[in-house]
Amino acid sequence: MESYGDGVSSSVRTPPRPQPRPRRRQRLERWLLNESSQPASHQPEQESAQSWWKVMCLTGVDYFSTLGYQPAIAAAAAGVLSPLATLVLVAVTLFAALPVYKRVASESPRGEGSIAMLEKLLPKWRGKVFVLVLLGFAATSFLITMTLSAADASAHLIENPFAPEGLQGQQILITVLFLGALSGVFLRGFTEAIGIAVGLVAVFLLLNLCVIVVSLAQIVAQGGLVVSWWTALTTQYGNPLVMVGLAVLIFPRLALGLSGFETGVVVMPQIQGGPDDTEQHPAGRIAGAHKLLTSAALIMSVFLIASSVVTTLLIPPAAFEEGGPANGRALAYLAHEYLGDGFGTLYDISTIGILWFAGASAMTGLLNLVPRYLPRYGMAPEWAKAVRPLVLVITLIAILVTLFFRADVEAQGGAYATGVLALITSASVAVTLSARRKQQRGRTIGFGIAAGVFVLTTAVNIVARPEGLKIAGCFILGIIVISFVSRSRRAFELRATSIRLDEAALSFVSAQDDGDILLIAHEPKRLSSAAYRHKLQHACRVSHVPTTARPLFIEVTVDDSSDFETELRVRGVVRHGYRVLEVHSSNVPNTIAAVMLHIRDVTGLMPHVYFRWTEGDPVANLFKFLFIGEGEIAPVTREVLRAAEPDVTKRPWVHVG
Repeated sequence: MESYGDGVSSSVRTPPRPQPRPRRRQRLERWLLNESSQPASHQPEQESAQSWWKVMCLTGVDYFSTLGYQPAIAAAAAGVLSPLATLVLVAVTLFAALPVYKRVASESPRGEGSIAMLEKLLPKWRGKVFVLVLLGFAATSFLITMTLSAADASAHLIENPFAPEGLQGQQILITVLFLGALSGVFLRGFTEAIGIAVGLVAVFLLLNLCVIVVSLAQIVAQGGLVVSWWTALTTQYGNPLVMVGLAVLIFPRLALGLSGFETGVVVMPQIQGGPDDTEQHPAGRIAGAHKLLTSAALIMSVFLIASSVVTTLLIPPAAFEEGGPANGRALAYLAHEYLGDGFGTLYDISTIGILWFAGASAMTGLLNLVPRYLPRYGMAPEWAKAVRPLVLVITLIAILVTLFFRADVEAQGGAYATGVLALITSASVAVTLSARRKQQRGRTIGFGIAAGVFVLTTAVNIVARPEGLKIAGCFILGIIVISFVSRSRRAFELRATSIRLDEAALSFVSAQDDGDILLIAHEPKRLSSAAYRHKLQHACRVSHVPTTARPLFIEVTVDDSSDFETELRVRGVVRHGYRVLEVHSSNVPNTIAAVMLHIRDVTGLMPHVYFRWTEGDPVANLFKFLFIGEGEIAPVTREVLRAAEPDVTKRPWVHVG
């Protein structure tokens, strides 16, 4: 076990001295970067923890809000088959999606989700690129959740019989205003989000229950509706096997009813754990997440089945056509029809509220995923870890998406379904591989079947609605391009989050009482006595290192060049009589620069490092540095030091010969 010297761990991020800025700009920066604006999942757990059922409501504003449009989608897609197709959706929800995400919750209790599970299975750059692709699908799902829900909220507002006539034709403007209002909630601070979500979900579900109960009473009172429906079903399709087969084929078009599971895992850090929870195994939080997922799935399943029955039996098919009064708002149609315009307006207000706030659940998901991965990969600026700037960027993108789709709910359905299904498919694959790795044969088979269902469903959805994949592809391409541009721009930053010297390394750098500390950069693969002797002789001959000096050799071994930020552990060893500082990292020049600055701070002496010029094409070496962590080591080390320490009198020296 390594032992480390006391008092030798420190942050190595030495920022340039700030230049005077106008006070107004300073106030704006402080406000934008103020961490108090973070949603609860970013705050310490003891400050934000809530009962699982309250957190369920935060995910429920996304999941349950689909009742605002899912019954109409099912009726339009399946016609008289809608109840059977909905039963297929419920079966997939309870026997495939729910077990998958309960497993995801057990293995990612800090809200990492299935993306983190898959990241661990693929090493180095392959894992990073794969995560970027999944983030593209996640961005598609969450952003389209925001824009589609806001667009549907505006449609409910415009279609209300008491709405002013001036609102007609203003759906784009109203949708943008809804998105702006949602952004304002996050910019102000999101600490009351769960309380708002609890109220919205409770009222919305209660009103939906009233509509469904009254509608079922109408079916009983009118008599013969069930018989007429069954007659139409058997006349049109005949064989029950044909009905089931067609219902299965229609299922991908109803996949919007599966939204909410990924968010349910992302918000896990907000769930209050048990008294015996530990950081390694928060059993209470995991149990709460299981209750959240199970309860949400059961509640939604009951409402989906009941709503599909009443909408199919009570609403004429013509009302679901484009421009029809039930298009996209089937339960709202029944609320106005059987409970009057007063109750219908109350239902519309509730639906508008939960659809608008469904974007809050999606925004929370993005605010958890983006800072978790991209800044750590060096593929986003540091400010991406702060909430308010990220909220502004996400809102701007959502507005652009709204303008592109002209706030059309139906046009966004394909992209939404593609994003949702891609995330669920990745989760099912992740848990299958996890069960296989742990040699759980029965669970591997079960999860494998679920993965097959979702892979097939995703493929069918893409073939039927290819525009969804095109939109997701744009998000993926945008994330990859922006990520690598950002990483290139941040290439010369100090990337060490902390540095620790073990006792031997500390004794090496502390042995020099005065003067300078001399370091010779050495290739870690050349470990023979002759290699060290030749390197020392070259430094003495070319770089005029005094022959009486006892320099230290510094060797950097690159383990995973795809990593950006790393904790550095410097180990002191004696090899062939030469003192060597060994360190493992993701790159060579940034690591040497960070170690030199740390040695300067620990000892108060000025480090000097000696290099030989690197052979090869400079452009090729630049790409080697960006992607392999090596390349033109000497000039890059000097540039990293220059960026980190603007005062030349305090900057460690770089010598090249």
